[in-house]
Amino acid sequence: MSELPACPKCGCEYTYEDGALLVCPECAHEWSLDAPAAEEGPVWRDSVGNILQDGDTVTVIKDLKVKGASKPVKVGTIVKNIRLVEGDHDIDCKIDGFGAMGLKSEFVKKA
Repeated sequence: MSELPACPKCGCEYTYEDGALLVCPECAHEWSLDAPAAEEGPVWRDSVGNILQDGDTVTVIKDLKVKGASKPVKVGTIVKNIRLVEGDHDIDCKIDGFGAMGLKSEFVKKA
């Protein structure tokens, strides 16, 4: 008898096969062994498709005009320790010379 994996949601060891799916009897979660484990929450990608994570360092790929500032954020500006958020702008960060601001992930590249 083959050993089936525990439920990825609740950790129950009493999973069973139902056709091509595995099922948890305690939480009713269904998943496939062929599919990779689903990540919880959204996935943010930079301009070239790299997956971004909290704490990453990114580089700005385009001059960005900033409302209320006399100068734009220049191409090549390095932004350290980003924080990913849901909303209009994907990234919360602090940029030297500008302070706290929100950026869209389509205008940065992972460094």
